[in-house]
This record gives sequence, structure tokens and C-alpha cells, in this order.
Amino acid sequence: MAEEKAAEATQQETTPAEPVDDLVSTHHAITVDGTELSYTATTGRLVLRDEVYADGKFDGHKAKAEVFLTSYVLDAAPDSNRPVTFAFNGGPGSASVWLHLGVLGPRRVISGDAGDLAPPPYGLADNPETLLKHSDLVFIDPVSTGYSRAVEGGKPGDFHGFQGDVESIAEVIRLWTTRNSRWMSPKYLAGESYGTLRAAALADHLQSRHGLYPNGLLLISSVLDMGTIRFTEGNDLPYSLYLPTYAAIAHHHGKHGDRPLREVLDEAEKFAAEDYPWALARGARLTPEERADVVRRLAELSGLSEDYVDRVNLRIEHIRFFTELLRDERRTVGRMDGRFTGWEPDAAVERFTDDPSISGIRGAYSAAINHYLREELDYRSDLPYETLTGRVHPWSYKEFEGAAVSVVDKLGSAMQANPHLRVHVGCGYTDGATPYFAAEHVLARLPVPDELRDNIDVRYYPAGHMMYVHEPSRLQQSEDLARFVSGT
Repeated sequence: MAEEKAAEATQQETTPAEPVDDLVSTHHAITVDGTELSYTATTGRLVLRDEVYADGKFDGHKAKAEVFLTSYVLDAAPDSNRPVTFAFNGGPGSASVWLHLGVLGPRRVISGDAGDLAPPPYGLADNPETLLKHSDLVFIDPVSTGYSRAVEGGKPGDFHGFQGDVESIAEVIRLWTTRNSRWMSPKYLAGESYGTLRAAALADHLQSRHGLYPNGLLLISSVLDMGTIRFTEGNDLPYSLYLPTYAAIAHHHGKHGDRPLREVLDEAEKFAAEDYPWALARGARLTPEERADVVRRLAELSGLSEDYVDRVNLRIEHIRFFTELLRDERRTVGRMDGRFTGWEPDAAVERFTDDPSISGIRGAYSAAINHYLREELDYRSDLPYETLTGRVHPWSYKEFEGAAVSVVDKLGSAMQANPHLRVHVGCGYTDGATPYFAAEHVLARLPVPDELRDNIDVRYYPAGHMMYVHEPSRLQQSEDLARFVSGT
């Protein structure tokens, strides 16, 4: 008997405690356009569970992950017509901090901008342009980012892949919508970077699995087909689609004199759509005169030397471009935002070792979110808040074995099943991670009938991947998003 009790006690000690939601609510107010908006912020971890079946019998719900979220809901009487926007960033491996404190939320980080970065410890300020004026907001951190984790004894790898990620985020959205009685509210999905690929897949999954039909997608720095941005052997498409971005970055750094940006982009887009792909396809069949002409035009548009363009065989890979453009000044330019510049101790390095547009702002966003969650939203955790993490890698794309990772078909299916689904796409001209011309290329090939193309709204900003770091772009983007969500 004593042995049985001892064994039972030992089992209780080794069995992980059953996780529970640890949501915390606080009350706040912000003045927007002269009107005070009172709202409730709720933040913490939501427990996701699987329905378990054994031998054909239902065996209960098994906890699998604790997903961190922050929601903002106006305190006014509930209105079923008030939208709710679910937002997340990308990576994979990024928390939602960038959209949260960069452009959408009621508080925003003071990070400075290219050439004028704020010094530590940075700062926080009210965001009068917050989308909260037009929509309630829910920011979601995928498993292993932010404070989100697999449960004790669980497998994080189950969530570190295309399908597992989509299913877990969809479950968060379903649970929040159900528990907050918002099934009759207009619903929007906002994603940035890989988050745009996630959002498109989510729209299709939510509709087909749960019958939850979104009203719109906010795709910021969009990538829906990885084949358009990955420089792999035999795939010449990215070389053409990146060229207008190279031209925009070169223009920012004075490589095009006093020519207007739009004039430079028009020339780059025309060349990238017509003569350049033809030249790449011709290969060794180009005559010396034809090749020399392509080299000259590529050099003029990209800001690189003719010798360099010739030596790379007309194919300018993006990291090499960011390292080469300002080499004579011993500077590099940013991948996320080509307006930023950096420095390499080895001025002859072929590929930069650091992206100055990430390292320039990461500290500000990390400091802000760690302070904000604990001191203003009253959520306390000793876990590290993972703004950007490599722990999700290798990320599984097993669903796309032997093919490029693409959700173009899923977005097309979602729009065909839900012809009221509207799509907003925000593009930064100096975004060297998800180039704007690649987004245009994908949208032009979206498998939807012509009458649904009017549902797509594309906006451009003279900045990079996080275009809201640039203050004029932040103000314009806030206005564009507000108009989209409010249906104006």
C-alpha cells in the first residue's frame, strides 16, 4: 500500500500541471481626432487543445500549446457591425510586435528612421492614427515567438511548419471569435511578410474548415509565391522582379541624379518585364552587341558598375546587391529597407553579415514590448519575449515537396468561394525582402474571374518592408488601412 502511494506521488510530481489561460485585462483611453476612445486591453496566453480519440472513442481535449495574444476592444456598447482585425507578422519566427507597436496598435514605439535612429532606451507614445478607431484588434504571436510556447512535454516542431502554423492560428481566431461573441462582426486578417502567405492560407482554411468567412485581408509587404523571391538554380524570375527595387534603392542613394523616382521605376519595370527576361532566357545566344546593351542598361538602373553586372552574368542576387551598391563608400544597404546603411569590417566581403535595417530598429521594438506588456498591460512573465527567433527553423514545407511554396491557389479559392472578400496589398519601394514588382506579378496571375479583380487594392510607399518606420509612410498607410477596413 505504501509503495502504491509512493508511486502515485511520484507520478503526480512528474506529470506537468494542466495549463490554463492566464489572460489579464486593463483599461485605457486614447484621444483620436478630438474624441476620447476608452478601451480594454487583454493580454496573456490562450491554451490550445486537440480533440483526442483512442480506439474510436472520444478521450477528451489535450492541451498542446499556449499562444500569447493582445486584444484591444472599445468599451462602448457591443456593436455587431464593428470590425475586428487579427494581426500577425511573419519570419517565420517573428512575433507580432512590429505591426502591434509600429502602425496598428494604440501605442507605438519611437525608433527613429534611417539616418536618424533614436538612441536607447527609446520610447513609447500614443498612436492617434491607430486602427482601433475603426476596428477592434487582436495581435497573435505564433508558437515559439513572443511568449507563445508548446505545452510542457509538447513538441514545438508540430507548429514549426506551413500547415501546423495555419491550423494553430486559425484555432486562436476561432476561439477568440467564439468566446467574445464576434461571429457576426466583420473580420479582417492582417499579415506582414510571411504573415501575408499565412493570411491567404488562413482565409481558405477558416472558410473551408470552420465556415468563418473574412471580409478582407491586409497584406503588408506581400509574398504569396516564394518562387518569385528565391534565387535558386534555374529560376531566373527573381532577377527580373527585383530589378525595380534595386532601381528604387539606387535612386534613394543618389545613383540616378535628379531624375524623378517614378520615371526611374517606369523604365526599370518596362525593362524587367520585357527585354531583361528575354536576355536571361537567351543566355549564350545573345550577340556581343545585345549582351553589351543589356549590361549597360542593367548597370544604369541598378547603380552598379558595368564590370560587376558582366561578371555576375547579368544576374544580380539581392544580398550581393546590398553589399555591392555602396562598396566604394565602404557601406552596405539594408535588405528589409534599402534606405538604411551599415558597415562591414571587411570592405571586400561578398555578402553582408548584418542587415542594418533590422539591427537599426530591433532594439527599440524589443525594449518597447518588454516594458509595455509588463508596466502598462500588467502581464508578467520571466520568459524571454522572442521578437525574432531562429528556434522555429528548420521550418517545414512538406506540403510543397518538389514545388515552389505558393498560396496563390488558396487565395484564389477563398475569393471565389467568398466573392465579398477584399484584399489590400501594401508595398514598399525600397523593400528588398518582398519586392513590390513580385507582388504585382503574383496578383496579375491570381486565378479569379475578372469581376473580382476590383476587390484588390494596392498601395505603395517610399520606404521598405516595415514602411511605417518612415513617418510620412506611416501616416499614409494608417489612412489607407482605415479606409479599407471602414469600407470607404
